[in-house]
Amino acid sequence: MEDKKNNKSSMSSPLPENGVSDEEKQTSGSDSPSKTRRRKPGGWRAMPYVLGNETFERLASIGLLANFMQFLLEVFHLDQVSASNVLNIWGGVTNFIPLLGAFICDAYIGRFWTIAFASVFEMMGMLALTMIPWLPKLHPPPCKMGQHECKKPNNSQMGFLVMGLGCLSIGSAGIRPCSIPFGVDQFDSTTDEGRKGIASFFNWYYTSFTLVLIIAVTVVVYIQDSVSWVLGFGIPTILIFLSIILFFIGTKVYVYVKPQGSIFSSFIQVFVASYKKRKLMLPDECESNGVFYDPLLPEWSIVKKLPLTHKYRWLNKAAIVMEDEVNTDGTCTNKWRLCSIQQIEELKCILKIIPIWSAGIICFTAIGQQGTFTISQALKMDRHLGPNFQIPPGSLSVISMITVGIWLPVYDRFIMPSVTKITRIEGGITLLQRIGIGMVFSILSMVVAGITEKARRNSAITHNSPDGIAPVTVMWLAPQLVLMGFAEAFNILGQIEFYNKEFPENMSSVANSLFSCTVAGASYISSLLVNLLHNTTGGHGHPDWLTNDINEGRVDNYYYLIAGLGVLNLFYFLYVARRYQYKTRTVVDDGIKGYADVHELHDMKY
Repeated sequence: MEDKKNNKSSMSSPLPENGVSDEEKQTSGSDSPSKTRRRKPGGWRAMPYVLGNETFERLASIGLLANFMQFLLEVFHLDQVSASNVLNIWGGVTNFIPLLGAFICDAYIGRFWTIAFASVFEMMGMLALTMIPWLPKLHPPPCKMGQHECKKPNNSQMGFLVMGLGCLSIGSAGIRPCSIPFGVDQFDSTTDEGRKGIASFFNWYYTSFTLVLIIAVTVVVYIQDSVSWVLGFGIPTILIFLSIILFFIGTKVYVYVKPQGSIFSSFIQVFVASYKKRKLMLPDECESNGVFYDPLLPEWSIVKKLPLTHKYRWLNKAAIVMEDEVNTDGTCTNKWRLCSIQQIEELKCILKIIPIWSAGIICFTAIGQQGTFTISQALKMDRHLGPNFQIPPGSLSVISMITVGIWLPVYDRFIMPSVTKITRIEGGITLLQRIGIGMVFSILSMVVAGITEKARRNSAITHNSPDGIAPVTVMWLAPQLVLMGFAEAFNILGQIEFYNKEFPENMSSVANSLFSCTVAGASYISSLLVNLLHNTTGGHGHPDWLTNDINEGRVDNYYYLIAGLGVLNLFYFLYVARRYQYKTRTVVDDGIKGYADVHELHDMKY
């Protein structure tokens, strides 16, 4: 165990793939530091290139997504349901495919080349989307004054759009699961300086990410909305090109970690071995010594040794040693018949996280509405800020971002220390409690959104203006966006930290792609709900809830439905969270020494 002074630092940051802590040296049986493989870290010399590449890439992709709903409605002339389906299906693919990117990265080509290839595909996708508003043949003709039915895109135009979005999805597959781990790889976690560097890297990463979000949804969206779609898409495309150049400039500075092999192959081996030995009886706990295969970890391994647990006990059969299954050097003769305790426990980490992961989908379904129907609401409200300026609909999400930006430092500096004195838990509350609070805020945001939409719709119908715009300020949407900001601050950041801490250290790429799968699941749930309501509601002379004219529909009922699903999901989350056992959790002793004494507790619950 590391010295207590350094324990908190090592717990708060994931280890790079080729870093080795003092604890791990002891676990692997290394008596001398000289036996442990060392490498010279890139450190802060690599950060301008790593963070610069990530900043430009995020600015480009978010600058596109923030206002894409309006682009599909106004330039491509899609109806509200079709535009929402395009966004949700694309979002689902874009956020599921990072799992494939993580597999290819870990098993074959490593993080550097994964990010490099993905960045090229990202630029190709942005270039394709920039060409759509630029070249008349790639989009439908503009609507004429007084024309009620605008011409829809033909098959070739839709095909070119899908091709561009597909390239962006491939780019996301490589960049999202690898950007954070690649930055962590540049520091040596075996030193105090390296551990401090990792912690600072996370701070700079999220700071730059927040700044990028604000710039993307204000400056870039304004250019798209008020100047030119060609320029609004062209600027992100140029930024992607600059990010690629900046990334390759740093090639002589980076630390390169070779692919270690995919963790998914190990998981399949555990399932196969446990099935082959399904008829064996598990020994009693007192008789288990020597029965299970538990070799030492390699000296260079960055993974902490995991003890055998009794959760999902049927998997433990995969580690029962039978005759002639172990060579004289301690290796197994057949990896598909005998697996180590470490392999089994790593799989269990995944299995016990899945219920928690699934509970986050409905929460993000609510948060994701600020990119779809919130835009539709804003288009039918007074967006003037002074006589000559209109707020772009895609820029409204900056309200939730500002909420996050203000709340996090206030919580970190003032609220968390006070709560920590009461709970004696590092961070004030557990990560699962943090996720649960975010779910409550997401439910409240949908309730407020429904109330606001009903008031907006009534105002629009009462005044019956030719353009259908309600004479109410768009700032009526601020309360629901503020609540969504709190939901993000608690739930999203809580999920990201939860996955990084609860996954084994050699699964950092998978951990960073799992949140993307949450977003993907939410996209598919949204698409399912939208199509279901579009086809089943309405009738008898009444339009459906999500009809193209939002003033004739009932988007407020759609919001209430998501809130109701959120309540059911919250009960499910409370059930699975109370049964979850943390891999580790840190508790702070509030004594004479303040917060210097830190103890690492195992198997603590919600």
